[in-house]
Amino acid sequence: MDFALSEQQQELQNLVRKVMDREAPEEYLRALDEEHRYPYELYRTWVDVGLMGLPFPEEWGGGGGSVLDFVVVAEEIGRKGYDLSGAYGVPIFNGLNVLHFGTEAQKQRYLPALLAGARRMSIAMTEPDAGSDAGAMRTRATRDGGQFVINGEKIFASGAAVDATTILVYCRTDPTAKNSNALSCLLVDNDTPGLQINPVPTLGRHMLPTMQLIFDDVRVDADRLLGPLHGGWNVMLSGLQLERIVTSSAYVGNAQTVVDEALAYAKQREQFGKRIGDFQVIAHMLADMLTDVEAARLLTYRAAWLLDQGEDALLQISMAKLFGSERFLKIANDGMQILGGYGYSMEFPMQRHLRAARGSTITAGTSQMQRNLIARRMGLRP
Repeated sequence: MDFALSEQQQELQNLVRKVMDREAPEEYLRALDEEHRYPYELYRTWVDVGLMGLPFPEEWGGGGGSVLDFVVVAEEIGRKGYDLSGAYGVPIFNGLNVLHFGTEAQKQRYLPALLAGARRMSIAMTEPDAGSDAGAMRTRATRDGGQFVINGEKIFASGAAVDATTILVYCRTDPTAKNSNALSCLLVDNDTPGLQINPVPTLGRHMLPTMQLIFDDVRVDADRLLGPLHGGWNVMLSGLQLERIVTSSAYVGNAQTVVDEALAYAKQREQFGKRIGDFQVIAHMLADMLTDVEAARLLTYRAAWLLDQGEDALLQISMAKLFGSERFLKIANDGMQILGGYGYSMEFPMQRHLRAARGSTITAGTSQMQRNLIARRMGLRP
């Protein structure tokens, strides 16, 4: 089995790393984090170098890239911070849902604008009483002539307030059916009358602001229905697999940066007459950290490879997501321990890495839900 990236993938990796080093220095990242500011300038760069179109077919002006190509890019972007990978990946995997489930008119309306950077996409699933239990959604969309009328509340919608964003809103359209036959997906522009968007203060993810959405008789035309009526469950599940594999690659990228920064500090910081990295306790911490990053990377790459082969990769994606998020959190915690007081200081980026890692076991499917999915594939019923 060949674990090496192809020559083209290595060139892509090098290109993205060069672009990110040039366009996203530490001073810029710190400003985004402290000001809770979306990286509009960086997003424009991604568009200009063709990264936004990478996973889309050439017939739509995309690069025709594979899932593994997408993962390689997301990992490199994630090296600068897990937040940035969301700003990159969220519009893409929602745009791919439009590609796979949209009508020809919907594709013509949204995809060229997305690839040109004129429109972004976000997602609204979670509700105050419906997080991991997506089937418990209460937000309703009722048909009224040629329109749907939406009422309800969504929470933790990443990037929903960013300029020129269309939100994939999952609603209950059949109040009597079971979960898998009760939901629909509607394409709602974030400037639609009746939609109120409020910021949700969070510990991390400051570069991709988290929002509460309140729908008060929000009207959208019936042609905004994505996929079949009451068929939103399958649209949602399709997007979640890609979201989790891209998210897992970002864990790897950000965790690798933690290791790099902690190792550099351990090599230059001296105590008791020698580098702290030469003390066995620190050396072994760093050895474990690097091993965990490599293991998470291999799990993620294998899941991406299986998706590229057209295989069912839910088990492998769940394992990559579970292991990657929990190792990212441990690695960031150990990185802060190695830096000591400097790691805890807001003047150093380690605190930002830890804040990002703390949310990784919760967002895009909790660790507990990933364990349930894995156990069910093992024939168990937790």
